Amino acid sequence: MNNLTFGNDRYQYYETIAGGSGAGDGFDGASGVQTHMTNSRLTDPEVLESRFPVLLREFSFRVGSGGSGAYRGGDGLVRCVEFREAMTAAILSNHRRIAPFGLQGGGAAMTGENRVMRRDGSSEALQATAEFAVDAGDRLRIETPGGGGYGRAVADDH
Repeated sequence: MNNLTFGNDRYQYYETIAGGSGAGDGFDGASGVQTHMTNSRLTDPEVLESRFPVLLREFSFRVGSGGSGAYRGGDGLVRCVEFREAMTAAILSNHRRIAPFGLQGGGAAMTGENRVMRRDGSSEALQATAEFAVDAGDRLRIETPGGGGYGRAVADDH
C-alpha cells in the first residue's frame, strides 16, 4: 500500500499508488497494479493538475523493481509530484525496509523509496510513514516496490 495525502486550507487530496504484484506458479506478476486492497483508480493527470496546485512530473513503471525467477515479479511505479504552493503532505506506505519476498527460490523485489526534493536542490529520504511540509517548487518522488519472483531462473544453455 502506498497512500499519499496533501492539502492546505483550500485543497485536500488523497490517492493510493499501485506497486508490482508477486509472480506465481506459471505466471509473471503484474506491473503497476493495486494488490490486496479494494479496487481504486488514480485521478487522471489532466484533472489532477487542473483542480489542484500540483504538476505531475513523472508517472512511469519502475523497470527492474520486480523480483527475478522463473517467473518475474511485477514492477512498481514512480510518481513524482511538484507542488505549486505551500501544503502539508503525508505518506503511508509499506515495504520500505523489508523487501517483498519471492517464493520457491524466486528473488525478492526492490523496496520502495519516498523522497522530497526541495526547490533549493537539497533532498531528504522519508520514512515509510511521514508527515511533512512542502513549499512551492518542492517535489515528492515515490518509488513503489515491485512484487517477488517465483521459482529459480534456469540458465539459458544456448
